[in-house]
Amino acid sequence: MTTQRIASSTTRPSPDSTQVHPRTGNWTAPEKLAILKEYEAYPRGDARRGELLRRKGLYTSHISKWRAQRDAGALASLTAKPAGRKALAPNPLADELAQLQSEVTRLKDQLAKAQIVIEIQKKVALLLGVETAAPASGAP
Repeated sequence: MTTQRIASSTTRPSPDSTQVHPRTGNWTAPEKLAILKEYEAYPRGDARRGELLRRKGLYTSHISKWRAQRDAGALASLTAKPAGRKALAPNPLADELAQLQSEVTRLKDQLAKAQIVIEIQKKVALLLGVETAAPASGAP
């Protein structure tokens, strides 16, 4: 004979089991202020304060920290901050450097083309038997 487990009638689902799981993570400034407003709307010692915290997945330390930020007028600290490093200030010489680098590249290309033309002229002069002037040395 097999034994079967029978659920007792005394087990009830918890009141929070029908609710969505509490959110974890960063809260935006308007959300924090709305929670603070709702929390402070209940009188001290009211069970609804605890219910609000459980529903939102918060602790009283969150409320304390958010109150301090609000009271200090630090609403900017309540807003979400962009992730990552701060952008570096642009270098004032960066534009000039980029311009000079592009000019150097352009001049190198011109020099390479001029050297090709000179080599071709030398070969043509050699084939035709035309004497080319020797480059002058430093002495007269």
